[in-house]
Amino acid sequence: MSAHAAMPAGPAPSSRPGPLSALSARLGLPPALIALPVVIGIFYGFWAASINRRGAEVTGGNIALGLVSGAVIAALGLGLLMIQGRLPRELRAAAFGTLFGAGTGFLYAQSGESVFGASMMGALLGAGMMAAAFYTFYTRE
Repeated sequence: MSAHAAMPAGPAPSSRPGPLSALSARLGLPPALIALPVVIGIFYGFWAASINRRGAEVTGGNIALGLVSGAVIAALGLGLLMIQGRLPRELRAAAFGTLFGAGTGFLYAQSGESVFGASMMGALLGAGMMAAAFYTFYTRE
């Protein structure tokens, strides 16, 4: 009498890691932290293209603007996440504030606002983000 039935073997687990886990291991960041700038970049690109379109039909220029601006924001965000551990909290807060301010200023400029108005909006929002980031880093470290 057999006490245990043999379980059929399922598919063998892959010995190769997936592309996100391989990139995660290479960069030394968790997969969720790598995916976050990519998702933000996708939404940012759609938003920039949508603002630039101004209700008209989609053109190649709108698509190019969305792809390039989304890729730049994702790359800068990922780069900032990669070096944030080596920065002091003040410089890290300034870097996050600068990225946020430049990104929002660019989007505001796409709406047809003047360069000065977009620069001021980006500077004010960037300063707010810098203050919030500094407060967060200062109280948790």
